[in-house]
This record gives sequence, structure tokens and C-alpha cells, in this order.
Amino acid sequence: MTTIGATGAGRRRLIWAAAVPLGAWAIVRAFGLESGSQLTSLMWFTPYAAIAALLVAVLAAAFRNWAAAAVAGVATVYLATAVLPRAIGSETESPVGHETLTVLSANVELGGADPSALVSLVDRYHPDLLSVQELTPAFARKLERHGLGRQLPYSVLMPQPKGHGGGLYSRFPLSSLPRQTHFLFRMPRAVIALPQGERLRVVAVHPQPPNMSVDRWEEALESLPIPGHGSPWVLAGDFNATFDQAEFRELVDRGYRDAGEATGKGLEPTWPSDQVFPWGLMTIDHILADRRLGVAEYGVDDLPGSDHRAIYSELVLPR
Repeated sequence: MTTIGATGAGRRRLIWAAAVPLGAWAIVRAFGLESGSQLTSLMWFTPYAAIAALLVAVLAAAFRNWAAAAVAGVATVYLATAVLPRAIGSETESPVGHETLTVLSANVELGGADPSALVSLVDRYHPDLLSVQELTPAFARKLERHGLGRQLPYSVLMPQPKGHGGGLYSRFPLSSLPRQTHFLFRMPRAVIALPQGERLRVVAVHPQPPNMSVDRWEEALESLPIPGHGSPWVLAGDFNATFDQAEFRELVDRGYRDAGEATGKGLEPTWPSDQVFPWGLMTIDHILADRRLGVAEYGVDDLPGSDHRAIYSELVLPR
């Protein structure tokens, strides 16, 4: 009896050791309480915390630890309501009768991605706009040699050694907007002049990740434009952020819609794409469209040689 009792007490302690952190995780996510580099980065894993909370709730109930089951159950319900809408979709718009803009975005991992593979994606999706992150001078030259200019002849580029650059390539004329050069990763901005007379403003987004410097990550996200006045904005790139970080939710709430979330594909992982996890683990790459634009399509595709997967979206322009 003593052995059985000790075993039961140990099991209860283990269940509580799992339930309490998951309950705390739900509270941090609910009130945006994450702070510091480590906790802010940890929030990337919230979809997996939701699954863990469900498993713990079931296990606790199986062993009649009702208090722990309640804690894990509440955490499960909240985290599910926070995560699942990204897989359901919110609002898409048919492109029929509208002009559209197709956007492709790719982080080329310090210029180490396969340039021919990226050009092949351009040939496949026929984007009007390509946003490139971690662009080096050498990689920009490789894209030129592989014929990127045939499809996307216009560009605003800020290539940098060590992969700290960024670039925008376009099917239509681009004009550069004032550049911010005080961030580690360059984020070029431009105006794209569409044939029907519309103009859009675009940013190749790439803040440094919060685990490097959460303050610089927050500063870079806060520097992104607030839509609503003038030409609509499109933000495309590696945000190093997910909807489970308050700073990113605040950015979207300024007046954007996330193309992945809008189409119900907001949980498709984009990073890290490697031999262990070729499909990725988390969704830190995004295409954000000004709410004056519609979203018709979104998808994720592999980019050999990069630790990120490429993303694309068809955006619907206002009439």
C-alpha cells in the first residue's frame, strides 16, 4: 500500500508539473505578457503547447486528478481558440472581375539558397512582386545570371554582405521610398506602379529575431507603416513572428490581414526547413495586405538551399 501510495503521489506531482506551466503559458498568451528574448521566442511554439495541454488534460482525467485536468482543460480551450482560427480561414475574395497582384516572398538564408530554384518558383507562380530577404550582392548577381530579369525587370535592392540585405523585384515599375538603414537587416520600401493606374506601397520585411534582441525586433515591427491613408501597403517577408506574439498581433490590428490566416493556411510552417524538419515547425513568414485589399489565394512552397520555405499570395485590388 505504501508503494502504491507513493507511486500515486509521484504521478500526481508529474501531472501537476506539466499542467501548471501550460496554464501559465495560456495566461501569458491571453494577456500578451511575454517579455525578454527567451520567453518571447518561446511563444512561437504555442500551437504545440495547445496539443500538449490537451494530452495533459486527458491524462489527468484518466488518473482522476480532476483539479489538474481542469487547469489543463482550460488551457486547452483557450489555446485552441487562439490557434485554430488560422486553420479555418476568415475572409477571402474572388479575383473574378478584379485586378490582382501576386506576391512571392523568399528568405534565401544568407544568400545560400539555390538561385535557379527561386527563379523556377517565379516561373511557376508568375508573381508581380518578389520580396527577398537575406540578399547578398553575390546572390543578386546569381539571380540576374539565371534570368530573373526576364520576368521581373524592375528592382529596388539593398544587398549586404553576410546576408543582411533585402530586395524587391517587380514586373511593373518600382520607385524607391526612403530607406531605414539603422536595422541589422535591410528592409527596402518601394512604390509599385500598376498598369491600370493603381499604386501600391511595399516593404520587404525582415526584423532580426527576438532571440537575438527582443528590443530591436520590437523596434523593427513598430517601424512598419500604418495603413489607411494614401496608397495601400503590402508587407511581405520573414517577420520572425507568429500570431502568438503580442507585437505581431498589434501590427496586424493596425489595419492588415494576414494572407495565410485569411485562407485557412495560417498554420502551414515556413521555418526551419532542414533535413530534420523539411516541412518546418512554425509560421514566421507572412504576407500582410492592407485591409483595403482582398486575399484570394495563399500557399507555401519549398526553396532548396534555404532554411525557410517560400510563400506566395494572390491579392485582390479594390475596384
